[in-house]
Amino acid sequence: MARKATKARKSKKASARKRTTPARVAPIPPGMRTVTPYLVVNGAAKAIEFYKKAFGAKEITRQGMPDGTLMHAMIKIGDSLVMMSDEFPGSDTKSPNSAGGTTFNLHVYTKDVDKLWDQALAAGATASMPLENQFWGERYGKLQDPFGHIWSVATVVKMSEAEKEAKRQAAFAMFEKGEHPGFEESN
Repeated sequence: MARKATKARKSKKASARKRTTPARVAPIPPGMRTVTPYLVVNGAAKAIEFYKKAFGAKEITRQGMPDGTLMHAMIKIGDSLVMMSDEFPGSDTKSPNSAGGTTFNLHVYTKDVDKLWDQALAAGATASMPLENQFWGERYGKLQDPFGHIWSVATVVKMSEAEKEAKRQAAFAMFEKGEHPGFEESN
């Protein structure tokens, strides 16, 4: 009988510990990766609509403020998540338009780069580097969205080693002159 009472007390203590011990929480939310781009945009709600048209983005979440600005939003392009918010006064991050440019570009791999390129241009992006086969074996180009962010789009293409080498030599010759392949010298 004493054994049963001891077992019962131990069972109650264990049960109480289970109730008070917090459940383990995954350090990275399901579906997220270790690094996720977070864009600051003047007009995040409009940017979401642009990204839907330009890149086939799907809206995952949106947390708006009473004035209509977005405190936080997340979209999915292909299998990748991109977070964003509007720019807020006093924040340590600025939109490309407020900062006078951006220090990075978002890179998108796709099966049909020509289709995605045309779709993004039709949605309002502007070409900042033409879509061409490049010496590293990709069909690659760069676009600027209406919000100041730069996007590069690419797909791997089959190219002969001779074609790659000719393009590499031409690109390196331009670099030596202080020019960049695919960019026109501005006046």
